[in-house]
Amino acid sequence: MFLDYFALGVIFFVAIFLFYGIIVIHDIPYEIAKERNHPQQDALHIAGWVSLFTLHAIWPFLWIWATLYREDRGWGFNNVVQRELALEDEVKQLNKTVAQLELRLQTIEQGAVSTPAESTQSTSGKEA
Repeated sequence: MFLDYFALGVIFFVAIFLFYGIIVIHDIPYEIAKERNHPQQDALHIAGWVSLFTLHAIWPFLWIWATLYREDRGWGFNNVVQRELALEDEVKQLNKTVAQLELRLQTIEQGAVSTPAESTQSTSGKEA
């Protein structure tokens, strides 16, 4: 008689343990999302509950969705955008520098062209 009650208690314990274990496992993506301050953590939480009813088919995708986002870099594209902006600023600065150098070169060339003409005029003026 005692073993019957003990067996019944073990069955209840295992059933409750499995029930809560499955819920905890399906909340892992939500917990990851909370830890990473994911902007769609509520959607991940609801999708975790939905995955219980879809026989766990979407749970791996939820885990991937939760782990893709990190607060320090977002979805992973921020660094690329920042590098592109930095390169764009660098190209603008280089274009500005090239324009200044071209302007200086033009003034130097104009000075060099006008100098021989002035010297020929000054020499022809001395001869007359």
